[in-house]
Amino acid sequence: MTDYLELIRQRGSGALDKKMGIEIIEASPSRLVGTMPVDGNTQPIGLLHGGANVVLAESLGSIGTQLHAGANRRIVGVDINATHHKSATSGIVTAVATAVTLGKTLCCYEVEITNDKGERTCSARITCLILAER
Repeated sequence: MTDYLELIRQRGSGALDKKMGIEIIEASPSRLVGTMPVDGNTQPIGLLHGGANVVLAESLGSIGTQLHAGANRRIVGVDINATHHKSATSGIVTAVATAVTLGKTLCCYEVEITNDKGERTCSARITCLILAER
């Protein structure tokens, strides 16, 4: 069985994910779970920035697509949308990305982001394109 978390650790998750405190805690091509602190990712009035939710969603979708496609393929996000349902002001948000499709050239994930109380704060959908081998 492939240890996807170890593959992610070896490859790294990128500078932006590190700056935002994103951590992947469960990973497979079909389902990923990641967390992100609210602190340090807020807008001026103290709420979790909507763009931070989008970064979290795109990170999970891109990593899942990479796990599906293989390390020798390049992955780019081509479409993302997000609906913000509830604000978060403290703690950690948790995102669960579930694959909708895992194809040869496109992968799509639905991402549900919840606060510490388990309340949904954001729903997102990300589509990634699998490019040619490096």
